[in-house]
Formats: sequence, C-alpha cells, structure tokens
Amino acid sequence: MSPVSEHRAAGRGVPGTRRARILAVTSGKGGVGKTFMSANLAAALVRRGERVLVLDADLGLANLDVVLNLFPKTTLHDVFTGKATLDSALMPAPGGFDVLLAGSGLVEYSRLTPEVRDQLLDVIEQVAPRYDRIVLDTGAGISDVVLYTVSLADDVLIVATPEPTSLTDAYATIKVLASQQERRLIRMVANQVSRPGEGRVIRGQLQQVIDRYVSPLLTREVDGSAEVVKLSLLGEVPIDPAVREAIQKRQLLMQMQPGCPSARAVQAVAEKLTSGT
Repeated sequence: MSPVSEHRAAGRGVPGTRRARILAVTSGKGGVGKTFMSANLAAALVRRGERVLVLDADLGLANLDVVLNLFPKTTLHDVFTGKATLDSALMPAPGGFDVLLAGSGLVEYSRLTPEVRDQLLDVIEQVAPRYDRIVLDTGAGISDVVLYTVSLADDVLIVATPEPTSLTDAYATIKVLASQQERRLIRMVANQVSRPGEGRVIRGQLQQVIDRYVSPLLTREVDGSAEVVKLSLLGEVPIDPAVREAIQKRQLLMQMQPGCPSARAVQAVAEKLTSGT
C-alpha cells in the first residue's frame, strides 16, 4: 500500500472521524511562486469560512516565515527532536490561518529517513482533526522528501509559470506522481501569466504531452486498457506589480491589496477548491 493509501485508510471513511482535507502545493522547480500561492491561498480559504493550517514541508529550506514576516520561537525541528510540543509550534499567521514552520539550512532533512517519515506523518495525524484544510507547502522537484510529503495529501496542486524550464519540470513531476502514486487528477495553477488565456494554453500543452507519453503507460491489469491522467486548471495568476510589492514588504497580497488582479485570481482558485472543482 502506498503512503497516501495508508494515510487515507488511517482516518478517511471512519464513522464519526472528522479530518482536514490535505492539499499539497508543489512545483517542478523553485522560484515559481509556490510559497506565495500556499500562503495567499490559505488566506483566501479562510475568507470562505475554512479553518486552515499551512505546514511548511520544505523541511531543510523553509521560507514561509520570511513570506509571512514571522519570527518563530519553535519550529517543526524542535518538535521532531523533542525540544518542544506540537501545540507550542502552532502559530497564528496574518490572514487568519495557522502555520507550522520548519527550520532552514538543516542538512538532516535533505533526505528522507524513517525517523523523518514517521515524525511528519505523526504531526499531520495529530493536527488533521483540528482543521478543515491543511496546506502542505512542499519543496520543489521530485526528491524522496518531496514525494513522500505529497503522498500524504488528498489533492495535489502544481504551480507552474510559462517558462519552458518550469513546464518541463512540471511535466516530470506529474509523470512521477502518476506512475508512483497513482494520481489520476492533478490540479494546476499557472502563475505569472502575461495575458488572459495563457494558463489554458499551458494546461493544454502539458495535457497533450501527458496523453501521449504518460497515460499510455498506465494500464489496468484487469482489461489492459490505459488510464487517463487529467490535469485540471484551477486558475491563472497574472503578472502584477502588487505581487512584487507584497513580497518585498513581506505581507500577504490578500491583505495588502485584496482587489488587485492577482489577489482576485487567487480567490477564484479558492472558490474552485471549496466547490470541489
């Protein structure tokens, strides 16, 4: 059984058990706005009435604290090493959601050990009953730490930009998730688009490659037919000077300029998530 199957079996579908829906926000490469999306999407989900926790799952290169201008006294590293309790590491963030922040520059989290695997799963299991949604802000790429973190999620959201390297790495990530984790629906946000409709074009290009090279390899053992991997576009976030200003000021865009085009685009993504699109 895969990690995601084990996780779902542990709590999903059990009568009387209420658990957060877990969303992994990931990307094929760094620098595409993944943490920006995680934080502002959390704020948008709060506006729609959800109780949200953002867990900084980029355990060795964390930067969620920088984006939110937070100075944590306790991190996940302290929880993992037994120096602090989980409750002491939960921290309120601007935007009305909670965060669990990780440390930065910690070499021990550059690879997935059995200890890290068990500790991360235990933390998520403990906090899941307290929230409506947990957003996992993962690292970039397809390292074993990133893939394991994504495997714990119910839903996956890929953040990509129109740059060719971003699209190539996004495709590589989707291919691994489809083959190793049996993901058949992967959601996507196109960030930093320069014109309306560019996100749909990007999604279409990626879907064509997936249909040609990924789906045919995923055959059912029963009848031998190919399964289909669907890439669902949740939205496109335009290039917006308000984003750069918010990042430089270390403020949430959803709070600083909630009416700007990029903030409205993030709100639209939240609406699709809560409606089950």
